[in-house]
Amino acid sequence: MRPDRIIKKLKKSVEEMEIVLVEKAAREAVAAGTDPVVAINEGLARGMRTVSDLFDEGEAFVPHLLVAAEAFEAGVAILTDSMTAENKLRAVQGKVLIFTVQGDIHDIGKNIVKTMLQASGFEVVDLGRDVAIEEAIDKAKEYEVDIIVAAALMRTTMPAQRELILALDEAGIRGRFKCMFGGSPVSADWVQKIGGDAYAETAADAVVKAKLLMADIRVAGGLADGYPDGT
Repeated sequence: MRPDRIIKKLKKSVEEMEIVLVEKAAREAVAAGTDPVVAINEGLARGMRTVSDLFDEGEAFVPHLLVAAEAFEAGVAILTDSMTAENKLRAVQGKVLIFTVQGDIHDIGKNIVKTMLQASGFEVVDLGRDVAIEEAIDKAKEYEVDIIVAAALMRTTMPAQRELILALDEAGIRGRFKCMFGGSPVSADWVQKIGGDAYAETAADAVVKAKLLMADIRVAGGLADGYPDGT
């Protein structure tokens, strides 16, 4: 099968939320020697974005997103197994740690954000739900992530987002990580008040904000290395 047809098949299979078809198309892509990075970005990821757009427009609902996300992840697993270390590095936009804060057992929104970040080329470490701040920081250091994403879905658990910032400050490592927050009771004002780096209202917004944060990280890294101004 021609590469362009395989890409279209991958995209359509995710849009139709057909896990078996996604897996079949992914195996065809591997067998045909299709660049796995292209297959993920141009096929699977575009299909996932279609479903996300339909969700934002009220034409798809949470169950649709979850099934599409499962299909997307199944395809990615097959394609990444065939990738070289160089390709894996080329595919990664940045590394993100994501979790729902301690005391909060809601994770559907967090899971959707995770999948959209993966669909956009981010490597995501998912700690799950009801995660203590100490554990999150330990894992952020262990995996050397760029961005920490902490979700709070209840007003009573929102203070944990502030505790994350304070704990990073106290440990003297706040500058090592960008911190993004979200959740239904969370607002941009709250994130600014607690000293966060970004607020994401939707999964699509989280992708945009994560890319902006990575741009900031790269600029800061460039300045630290003594360019572009030569200092």
